[in-house]
Amino acid sequence: MAEKIISPGVFTRENDLSFLPQGVGEIGAAIVGPTVKGPVGIPTQVTSYAEYVEKFGNTFKSGSSYYQYLTSHTAEQYLQNGGPLTVVRIAGSGFSHASSSVATGSEAATEDGTAFKLRTLSDGANLNSFSTETTNNLLPDGTKDNIRWEVTSKDNNTGTFNLIIRRGDDTSVAKTVLESWSNLSLDPNSTNYIAKVIGDQKFEVRGTTSDPYLQLSGSFSNKSRYVRVEVLQNTIDYLDENGDVRVAAASASLPVVGSGSFEGGADGTRAAGAAKFYDSITSTNAQGFNLSDGTNTAGGASYLQALQLLQNQDEYDINMILTPGANQNQHSAIVDKAIKVCEARGDAFTIVDPAGYGASITTVTDEASDYNSSYAAMYWPWVQVPDNQLGKLAWVPAGTVLPGVLAFNDRVSHEWYAPAGLNRGGIDAAVRAERKLTHTNRDTLYAGRVNPLATFPGQGVCVWGQKTLQKKPSALDRVNVRRLLINLKKFIASTSRYLVFENNTNETRNRFLSTVVPYMERVQQNNGLFAFKVVMDGTNNTPDIIDRNIMKGDIYIQPAKAAEFIVVDFNVMPTGATFGE
Repeated sequence: MAEKIISPGVFTRENDLSFLPQGVGEIGAAIVGPTVKGPVGIPTQVTSYAEYVEKFGNTFKSGSSYYQYLTSHTAEQYLQNGGPLTVVRIAGSGFSHASSSVATGSEAATEDGTAFKLRTLSDGANLNSFSTETTNNLLPDGTKDNIRWEVTSKDNNTGTFNLIIRRGDDTSVAKTVLESWSNLSLDPNSTNYIAKVIGDQKFEVRGTTSDPYLQLSGSFSNKSRYVRVEVLQNTIDYLDENGDVRVAAASASLPVVGSGSFEGGADGTRAAGAAKFYDSITSTNAQGFNLSDGTNTAGGASYLQALQLLQNQDEYDINMILTPGANQNQHSAIVDKAIKVCEARGDAFTIVDPAGYGASITTVTDEASDYNSSYAAMYWPWVQVPDNQLGKLAWVPAGTVLPGVLAFNDRVSHEWYAPAGLNRGGIDAAVRAERKLTHTNRDTLYAGRVNPLATFPGQGVCVWGQKTLQKKPSALDRVNVRRLLINLKKFIASTSRYLVFENNTNETRNRFLSTVVPYMERVQQNNGLFAFKVVMDGTNNTPDIIDRNIMKGDIYIQPAKAAEFIVVDFNVMPTGATFGE
């Protein structure tokens, strides 16, 4: 309704034109690979290495030795300087979580005498802590990576009880309490109903390998970091309006005071034989998984499904996809999929390892020739790094440490700077490279679009190249330019989302320009662009375009180039020659 003004006077109004659409939030990488624990196939975000270890673990025992998955090494390198990190754990088919039944005080309360079940949020056999307790109630199968539970007390007068989640390797005299829940109830009408307090939801991957999606079940979000609840006995309206026990027999449904452990977790199908790690990885046994093709139930299909999930740009805001442990020579199906996902998204980049440990330069360059994409870059050779958790050295592919280099580059400068050279390309974690490359070696690799890891006296190992796998010579055959485009596209897509369904008028187009142009200017001021031009007006929003419900913009950029080759001519002059100013 129009404002009605009758009597003359001065009327003041406020028009808030300072609205700033939300820009790009903190964007990180996604990593796909095996972990010690954690939910299988469910993209899970962590913001620190400590959080990664809590959710996915780090060290584990295989055979008679202890190891870390390359996933853990990569996460540690990346999270030192970058974040957040989206982790997708892979496993063979047939994996499952562990569970434990919490008994009632009376066998007659339910058919099996169970008040509720606790189910682990993580999957795998290492979640199985079930065993007969020994001295001090120690569980022989209890470890730092699994859990146990204990009902510490209950009150029949109020129908409540206390529950704690303990670490699997603790004892009754030295309990390691991970979580504590007080005054829990089996009454669904109570504010302290156990399912409400702890949570009962779970994600499952549904659909096919080529078209997977996540489906959520359960009614209450998970507050626990370790378990979810399945309630089998409900003590509905345990107390009456006077605060008295309404039905005396209902107390028999409450859990008995005591402790318990978990069982039923399974790892699923694994590669044949003992798991092979680090420099022993083969095509059919990469850290215990068969990645020879994308259909193998011992891990290959899990990789492809995880990568397909990450193709969803709306759900997963990432700028890099990592698959440590998979290399082009031995696991081409995985590498192919990672590159295709990045190309389909148009806003993510992947790091490719060409071959396993001990490969020749010829093999490495041959693998690079199989690809033609600006959304991927290949680095070589392998490097030896210290395992800070196990106190030993381990050989890892370049793709394990490169995410840390890129994260450091972005922290000290910007994505449009080359993540290479002595200033931003140093690999501090590397003790040594698999081989010290000569200048000729580096020339051969770089000509073949493989970025060499060079070793210089007193400088250590550093990245000495920044080519993408694009064959056609253009600005996009360099990593810094591709990552500049990813940064710009992410910002523009994020801020322009607020303009969808707005009327295609000059006012709306000016809102776009008022957001995008200042950002492009900042990129230019920070040496990302030589020049740029943004057009969104009547020239490209013709009546025909508008009638098709399209608002069109054109952005022209001249990306800044890195000085990869510094040529200095020394001119020796005769005696008596003069030098002009």
